Amino acid sequence: METNQKPKIKGSKTNRFIVLTALIVALGGFLMGFDASVISGVNKFIELEFELSKLELGWAVSSLTLTATLAMLVSGPLSDNLGRKRVLTIAAILYTISALGSAFAPSFFWLIAARMLGGIGVGASLIIAPMYIAEISPPGLRGRMVSFNQLNIVLGISVAFFTNYLILQWGQSEAEWTKTLGFDEYNWRWMLGLEAIPAILYFFGLFAVPSSPRWLAMKGRYDEALKVMTRACGPEEAAEIIQSVKESMADTSKKEKTPIKTLFKPALRLVLTIGLVIGILQQITGINSVFFYAPMIFEQSGIGTDASFSQAIYVGLINLVFTLLAIALIDKLGRKPLLVFGVSGIALCMFLLSYGFHSASYTLTEESLTALPAEIDRVQLAPIINKTFIDDVSFKIALRENLGELPAKTYESQLITGAVTINSMLILIGILGFVASFAISVGPVMWVLFSELFPIWIRGLAISFVGLVNSAVSFGVQLVFPWELENLGSTITFMIYGGFAVLGLIFIILKLPETKGKSLEELETLLVK
Repeated sequence: METNQKPKIKGSKTNRFIVLTALIVALGGFLMGFDASVISGVNKFIELEFELSKLELGWAVSSLTLTATLAMLVSGPLSDNLGRKRVLTIAAILYTISALGSAFAPSFFWLIAARMLGGIGVGASLIIAPMYIAEISPPGLRGRMVSFNQLNIVLGISVAFFTNYLILQWGQSEAEWTKTLGFDEYNWRWMLGLEAIPAILYFFGLFAVPSSPRWLAMKGRYDEALKVMTRACGPEEAAEIIQSVKESMADTSKKEKTPIKTLFKPALRLVLTIGLVIGILQQITGINSVFFYAPMIFEQSGIGTDASFSQAIYVGLINLVFTLLAIALIDKLGRKPLLVFGVSGIALCMFLLSYGFHSASYTLTEESLTALPAEIDRVQLAPIINKTFIDDVSFKIALRENLGELPAKTYESQLITGAVTINSMLILIGILGFVASFAISVGPVMWVLFSELFPIWIRGLAISFVGLVNSAVSFGVQLVFPWELENLGSTITFMIYGGFAVLGLIFIILKLPETKGKSLEELETLLVK
């Protein structure tokens, strides 16, 4: 029987404390989001500067996620030992070093090394931040507070898209100060280096955050835990929550070091299955293909480099608006209705994108040649002038065969712009609709579910495990996306994402329980048999 608990918070001091604490801790999400989308503006430039293949470009993007995946495996148990706050502080230091190292990287090797170092911070903050927020929030506010982490991820994505566009425009400016700072010559280095600013702010902001009360209780420091929890929700509810934690800890010998095989016991089968399916679904539908490669996708619709960077800003803004909407609705409508609505939208928009690119054709005419850069050899293009290609893959192959690998790669955007006949508005609607559907559903809801499903005695290990799987799928999607576009084409790539969304939707409808309004201890009683 579902219960709808109302928050017992009295007065505004506890509200202010919870909101401020959640916002500071969730700044780790901002840094993750910035990392996720800042590379989208960098791709085009490092591909040419370091003469990368499509798989090498995918490696430049996904290498951060690989180390984030490995970090997720250990950061949960590490936070059980060191504390949530201390692990987040270490992550802030790694973010700073990574940003500066990426900006000054002298070679492709050092760029990868710096990004992989930052990935450790991403993996730690991505799962520890929502865990911390869930542990300090009262049940009636928990969904909204945990969603702050996703909100900050979204803000980071939006800010990175905007700063990428701004740096690109400054690079084309004739202003003396932009030339002095090298925004044209070092544009991608500026894009990556800016992350050091919020990373340093995160490091110092964490000094104002207390240790997690539930972590303190796990360590037997009940007086400290009660003091922190009282600031969060008042003395009466704090006493009830800490007492529940005591009973939960005393009820099982599993509060000792828990081996990973415990995750696969029958008692945890339901919550683990839900965690794994939702974690995989969040990434397998292609969200990081959009966030990490947005300008590349928009360039496939023939709008050019500048327009593709500006349209990427729309992605960030739509993501922000619908994440705010999700935060407003998650504790009112519940987790499951948002997931059903959003995943349905994801499937629909992916099929719309597939149709849009399937309907495109590519023809270079004598007229379109006049708009191309003078550096492109018209004689080499002669064999394909006035020849129509019905898909992007065959057109790109023809460009490479006639122009050569490097010129075709260098001028791909201009050549597609000159040749493509496509409904670019349909592509924009499909991308923005997909982002909106993700942002109102599986984006924020996944992290709320992760923080709710697992009992306290195994929460760190369990969230690390499902976070590991989530990040591993993300790594694979990022790594192969440039290869997919080149070899499978946009039509098939987006069709595959839509198919995965349909499978996920079926699982949600049939298997997912509603968790809103229940305390973490109540959920343990209901879901863990």
